[in-house]
Amino acid sequence: MANNRTRDWRGQTPAKMTEKTIDLDQHRGMAAQKATDLRRLLADVEANEKALRLRQHELEAHLVAAPAANWPEAAEKARYLLNLLAHSVTAQDPRRQKLIAAVLDDFERLARSSSS
Repeated sequence: MANNRTRDWRGQTPAKMTEKTIDLDQHRGMAAQKATDLRRLLADVEANEKALRLRQHELEAHLVAAPAANWPEAAEKARYLLNLLAHSVTAQDPRRQKLIAAVLDDFERLARSSSS
């Protein structure tokens, strides 16, 4: 009876366990390794995008929480919105890009002159 306990359901003796791990990536083809690397990279990008969206939400909540105390603070809020707009599809027109850049330059120049 003791002999039955050392056999699996197929009647075979099970393989011995070892502490040594096996790097499965070495046993797969290059295409499979690239596919795995791509999946891992994609998962990292998705995680980073999720973290970025959370940080943007926190920043926007902070920006909305209180009115600007002065013009430089108001300009910072507007700068954030303009940068969001600059990355949108509607802002890809070169004229709009120039306008956004000009407004951001104005904010920078006026903030420097008001702090002097």
